[in-house]
Amino acid sequence: MREIDSATLDRLRQAASLAAAHAYAPYSKFYVGAALLFEDGALFTGCNVENVSYGLTSCAERNALFRAISERGAGRKIVAIAVANRNGAAGSPCGACRQVLSEFVSPDAVVCFPGEHGEETRSFAEIFPYGFRFEPEKGAR
Repeated sequence: MREIDSATLDRLRQAASLAAAHAYAPYSKFYVGAALLFEDGALFTGCNVENVSYGLTSCAERNALFRAISERGAGRKIVAIAVANRNGAAGSPCGACRQVLSEFVSPDAVVCFPGEHGEETRSFAEIFPYGFRFEPEKGAR
């Protein structure tokens, strides 16, 4: 797992927590925020935005990533991710977010999220060991 100093992780967690305050979650009442730290030091946040159809809901992690790409392009790697929610519940990035993030994150990136017994810190490879990948010379695997 990548070494990220505690002050930077605290700043990332705080940014995720602040982003959760902007979540639009009138149906589930599950207010989530995410903060992504890129290798160049840029930090982007996002919150979940629900829709009455649920299937069209967009998670905080993907919203943060899409914001980063729309503002700065896709050429940088994520080195740390923090997820927070206002509900005090355990909540790591969902499978869809893990899959989307996998194209933009370094495998040793730090992922912080609320766990069952307090804050969890894992490497991205640890929380998403078998993602769907595409290698031009081999195809999808």
